[in-house]
Amino acid sequence: MDTARMDTPKPARLSFLDRWFGVTASGSTVRTEAIAGVTTFLTMVYIVFVNPTILASTGMDKGAVFAATCIAAAVSTMVMALYAKYPIALAPGMGLNAFFAFTVVLSYHYSWQQALAAVFCSGVLFFLISVFRLREYVINAIPRNLKLAISAGVGLFLGIIALEQAKIVVAHPVTLVTLGSLREPAAILCLVGFVLIAALNSRRLLGGTLVGILAVTLAGLPLGLTTYGGVVAMPPSLAPTFLQLDFSRIYETAFLAVVISFLFIDVFDNAGTLIGVAHQAGLLDKDGRLPRMKQALVADSFAAMFGALIGTSTTTSYIESTAGVAAGGRTGLTAAVVAILFLLALFFAPLAGMIPAYASAAALLYVACLMTRGLAEIDWDDATEFAPAVVAAVTMPLTYSIATGIGLGFITFVACKLAAGRFREVNVAAVLLALVFVVKFAVP
Repeated sequence: MDTARMDTPKPARLSFLDRWFGVTASGSTVRTEAIAGVTTFLTMVYIVFVNPTILASTGMDKGAVFAATCIAAAVSTMVMALYAKYPIALAPGMGLNAFFAFTVVLSYHYSWQQALAAVFCSGVLFFLISVFRLREYVINAIPRNLKLAISAGVGLFLGIIALEQAKIVVAHPVTLVTLGSLREPAAILCLVGFVLIAALNSRRLLGGTLVGILAVTLAGLPLGLTTYGGVVAMPPSLAPTFLQLDFSRIYETAFLAVVISFLFIDVFDNAGTLIGVAHQAGLLDKDGRLPRMKQALVADSFAAMFGALIGTSTTTSYIESTAGVAAGGRTGLTAAVVAILFLLALFFAPLAGMIPAYASAAALLYVACLMTRGLAEIDWDDATEFAPAVVAAVTMPLTYSIATGIGLGFITFVACKLAAGRFREVNVAAVLLALVFVVKFAVP
């Protein structure tokens, strides 16, 4: 009898979760993945409080938007977990929700149903460029400095929205905007909340943004700025926003511009998030490429379409996923845990309904600061690069339109390059996009 064979220990039997997600193969454990999922969830759960407040300004039912936010985040993140198997969570994107509400609906006078249709169409286009591998061409066609400026401009746009919501910045007939009253409790609590959120995140406190929101919300109770409505209840109905898309303006040129704007922001934010999270997790290959990139992009495009169908602005990958990666998350199991927690968040609608505008404004202002960091990476030695970038970033908040900032950025980029005689630095796609925006601005 072969005693050596009898003494050989059998390899430990892996659990179903371990085998499906390749947890052990990635150098992680199921426990570590679960902790990472909780970590990611706590860093991004603020969206279930902020998103309903922003979209409610368009006339959308706040309870339905809360439910749509939780469900869109849960389903989309689970698709990422099971299909792409990456530790990346998704939810309605900050900046995209502001563009939806304050530009498309309130400035362009679309109904929120028509805006949802534009989000759905942008998701379809994103899906097509992901499936047919056009994504690299689309992203590479956009100058790097304009990409950075678009992100920073969205941040500045969020900043002015936050200051306006807290009445720190108000309208003025001569100077357009001016300082509001800093003696008002709402303005004071917004600034206190902002400082608290920044300080807690600086100290790397888990869920620091959420803690800051809840702290200033509770501070508003004795001042009558917040009304207690409970904490836990059955989820609100999704019916007011479910399948309410209106495609009546789909043949308009302006509608196409709105769709393209949604697409641009989503594609750039998504690409940056995927690469950033994958780099931190050590998931990039030796050439710096992300394996299963197609699956990740398909999951993200599905998220945009699904979110629009149930009633929320563009759902996209969250950079907060890096928090879970830092906690050890390496596989889709991390994302699966996040998805389950977003489903549980459905039962906290009363708490979300308590959050006042000044509290969500504090979080918005902090997110604005994070997004504006892209300005530091712009090439400040080349006027044909930094001038169009600044134009794009500055005009977004000043015209209250992300689309306008993108358009003016492309037009000035192409014009500056051509005027400087640097024809070879302008690709065909950039010229075509600039011409599209020229037509958009020229035609009422």
